[in-house]
Amino acid sequence: MKDQLQAIEKEALEQIAQIETLKDLQDVQVTYLGKKGSITGVLRGMGKLSPEERPVIGEMANKVRESIQTNLAEKKEAIELKELEIQLEAEKIDVTLPGRPVRVGGTHILHSIIEEIEDHFIGLGYEVKEGPEVETDYYNFEALNLPKGHPARDMQDSFYITNELLLRTHTSPVQARTMNALDGEPIRMICPGKVYRRDSDDATHSHQFTQIEGLYVDKNVRMSDLKGTLDLFAKKMFGTDREIRLRPSFFPFTEPSVEMDISCKVCSGEGCSVCKKTGWIEILGAGMVHPKVLEMAGYDPKVYTGFAFGMGPDRIAMLKYGVDDIRRFYTNDVRFLQQFHEA
Repeated sequence: MKDQLQAIEKEALEQIAQIETLKDLQDVQVTYLGKKGSITGVLRGMGKLSPEERPVIGEMANKVRESIQTNLAEKKEAIELKELEIQLEAEKIDVTLPGRPVRVGGTHILHSIIEEIEDHFIGLGYEVKEGPEVETDYYNFEALNLPKGHPARDMQDSFYITNELLLRTHTSPVQARTMNALDGEPIRMICPGKVYRRDSDDATHSHQFTQIEGLYVDKNVRMSDLKGTLDLFAKKMFGTDREIRLRPSFFPFTEPSVEMDISCKVCSGEGCSVCKKTGWIEILGAGMVHPKVLEMAGYDPKVYTGFAFGMGPDRIAMLKYGVDDIRRFYTNDVRFLQQFHEA
């Protein structure tokens, strides 16, 4: 057995000397020192030895084991040191080089416009309200004086999920829901959000776009209050030199209804290609809340009156920054979006 132990030690040390990876080192350790290793095999055969030989062979086996363990530990330390040196060399940083600037994102232009509008109306005492984008037919149409079969529904053809559920075509349902919840109390609110219409995408239309609608209901609310509110808004968004005009229009949920135009900034009202030679640019729709809408929401139309208005932040951004295609807001071209962040 002495010869066998000496042969095992010699063979193990030779293999350890040639090892270059920790995995190979682990394999050698299992081969010689494991439960089924060479040293263990020798020790299991000691029962066949005489009582005089057992202490001698046992002592020698322990010395061989310690020798192999020592060499394994030294080799492991050497391999780990070498691997560390390789890693440090690969990850070496030249601290004298200039740093790389971190690219910082910015707020999307539409979100910035919406925040600017919100800040303006919050300053006037309005609350910001939100509602579901998947809406019921009742709140999207019927509660706004658009009963089933009403021809005005064709202008807001939507994406239906069921006969009674659809993607909202405007944010007006938020107004109807809020009025119902307040149970006849005065209200001053705006409701921004995404809306959806079954429309062909082109430079000025999109099947998804953003909208902000406003509502003010109280006693003695007049058309002059609406005009003053809209005039203040136009001057806030487009400059104090802008003029507004109101033209008669039709919306089922307001009576009377108006379209609001702002004077063209390019030609100062003289007429150009931007304003189609009229001197005016259409910006939003508004009107006095229809008595039927008030009544359905729990308000007495003989006591309460109100006005409502709706605008598209997409269109406002296009006019304010001279953007020629609404699709640019949604295609995520960094070159387009970055110019507003840098500004």
